Amino acid sequence: MALDLGVLIGFLVIFLTVLIGPFKIHVIEENLEVFLFICGVTAMTLSGFAKIPGTETGWRMEIIEEAVTAPLHVGDIFGIPIGIFQIVLIVGLIIYKWHSPIHKAIRKLTDMLSVKAMAFLLIVVLGLSSSVMSAILAAIILVEVVNAMPLSRKSKIDLTVIACFSIGLGAALTPLGEPLSTIAISKLSGAPYYAGFDYLLKLLGVYIFPGILVYGLLGIFFLGKADSKDHEMEAAEYNETVKDVVMRAVKVYVFIAALVLLGEGFKPIIFEYFIKVPSVALYWINMVSAVLDNATLAAAEIGPVLSEFQIKSVLMGLLISGGMLIPGNIPNIISASKLGITSKEWARLGLPLGLVSMTIYFIVLFVLKI
Repeated sequence: MALDLGVLIGFLVIFLTVLIGPFKIHVIEENLEVFLFICGVTAMTLSGFAKIPGTETGWRMEIIEEAVTAPLHVGDIFGIPIGIFQIVLIVGLIIYKWHSPIHKAIRKLTDMLSVKAMAFLLIVVLGLSSSVMSAILAAIILVEVVNAMPLSRKSKIDLTVIACFSIGLGAALTPLGEPLSTIAISKLSGAPYYAGFDYLLKLLGVYIFPGILVYGLLGIFFLGKADSKDHEMEAAEYNETVKDVVMRAVKVYVFIAALVLLGEGFKPIIFEYFIKVPSVALYWINMVSAVLDNATLAAAEIGPVLSEFQIKSVLMGLLISGGMLIPGNIPNIISASKLGITSKEWARLGLPLGLVSMTIYFIVLFVLKI
């Protein structure tokens, strides 16, 4: 049963508002977390008017609990719940306390290796290790290293965007890396796949490893194109206060809660339309993960009834497009918050790089059928 036309139009308006609002309205850009949260609440309310057989929609206590707890719990360490909020806050306070020796060590390493070599290693090493240390921690390391490197603001943004594409890809190799990979393994744990810890590594490694290497080389190219007349080529001095550290963690908390509500709110659209389209079309449609939670999309689209080829195409579409815009992935959110990157600044490179990457992988998957 198709959605009511009014409900469908409402979802379209919310989606376009989320997509375009931060680029066109300055006050939205300055308060992106609150804006996305309001859009998430609106989407959840609207979803209550969409009745999808076999699917719960609208406001429910479990969704409110998930929005409240998701930023606080992505796993346990020694039995203690740990989440994105705590990691961002604790690491931020550690860097606040010992920022001077940390930044000195980073600058010394940059001098030893050269800026280009450092950029290449940063993109590749974080991309490869994010599946073990998690995309969250990889993003926090990224922003601190980038902040301490003697680069212009434009070069720092370019390096950060490319590195986040790499981290987003690499984090999918194990269920430890990010929620999307955890959900994918969970959905495929039974027959016929019996997916284990290394299932995604075996399934996607042949696509992800070369991609991370190419992003590393691309980082060198973009730094090489830096304007030699730019007089901002100095490592940024650390000038944060404790209040700044706490507020950044709070903003990340609101951001993640907003994405939970947006993802849940758009479930009627996902279940009614997305999962019924062919793999080729779904690959491109999944570019909506640039503004919606890709874990929610994965939960709706991935299942044991899919062939391995369909699973690969769905996951690769979600992973690549997640780097296009700030809301698309957790590393983007953390990096943009810390470095003060605006939606326009991110999209300047994120959109074309994502489209080129999507096209290349489309040729590999659907044309060459590798």
